[in-house]
Amino acid sequence: MKTHYVIPIFIPEKACPFRCVYCNQYHISATLQSPMPEEITKTIDTYLQHMPPHAFKRIAFFGGSFTGMSIDEQNQYLDLTLPYIEKGLIDEIQLSTRPDYITPQILVNLKQFHVGIIELGAQSLKDDVLKQANRGHTVRDVEVASQLIRQYGFKLGLQMMIGLPGDSYDKAMFTANKIIEWGADYTRIYPALVIKDTELAQLYLNKQYTPLPLDEAVRWCMNLLDLFIKHNVNILRIGLHPSEGLINATHLLAGPFHVSFKELVLSAWWAEHFYKKIGEQRGNSIVISVNSKQVNAAIGYKRQNKNNLLSQFKFVTYILDDSLHMWESNYTIH
Repeated sequence: MKTHYVIPIFIPEKACPFRCVYCNQYHISATLQSPMPEEITKTIDTYLQHMPPHAFKRIAFFGGSFTGMSIDEQNQYLDLTLPYIEKGLIDEIQLSTRPDYITPQILVNLKQFHVGIIELGAQSLKDDVLKQANRGHTVRDVEVASQLIRQYGFKLGLQMMIGLPGDSYDKAMFTANKIIEWGADYTRIYPALVIKDTELAQLYLNKQYTPLPLDEAVRWCMNLLDLFIKHNVNILRIGLHPSEGLINATHLLAGPFHVSFKELVLSAWWAEHFYKKIGEQRGNSIVISVNSKQVNAAIGYKRQNKNNLLSQFKFVTYILDDSLHMWESNYTIH
């Protein structure tokens, strides 16, 4: 199986008429203006120089509502990618957009440019949460758009956000189950953060909104991860990319941000996995076999899972076994 590589192109807030309560794309992506054509080709060329020639390579347009632009403007961006497709340098195009910006006409046009994946910012599949987030669309819009995307032969991504105003653990799990039910191939899970210069920031300062604590956000995401694993939905990202403005808190006001948020979630998932498999067994030593892609998470953030097992066993050893599925493990106790 080929390794997949992504070349990201950020087009912040492009064509988006709504300002969701949590959204300030510049603070999130550190990108103020959409890149010029020459910048896009330079970005693609630079990434390609560092990618293995036989890997599966994808250009992904992030940050805006791509299909909210006119067909002509969409084509201006996609025309830049077409030579790379025709030369075999790029295999597929990916884009993200709003669910209310999907029509048969748009999808027919995207097909000719080798767009393979369309991600929708669903955020929640509860109408009351969408309304409080000022998303400007309904759950039904997401359902119809998802059906069209799959009907026209695209792979479907549905992004979700946890901890928005009006959200709850049960509503988040409901959203995840709908994502599965509607046949999503991919998902992303973002905890809601309070970014400066947003409506959510004002709600927070007025004590009208309380973000999820970090440990709670990790627990929700761990259970969402487990659900998606069981239903073979590929999780592309857990947590926002840690931009400089988030790391040094110049843009972040509050919320469950951690530079290693995904690692915290994966570590918690493996801790739960080991507890279910090993329980409170004890012995002199335990040897655990895991897939190489998950060994660091299995050992745990700051070796937490290994340290926990060292309270039950004198010696804990991990060995790599890529015949195991990513989310499987075997163990022997001596």
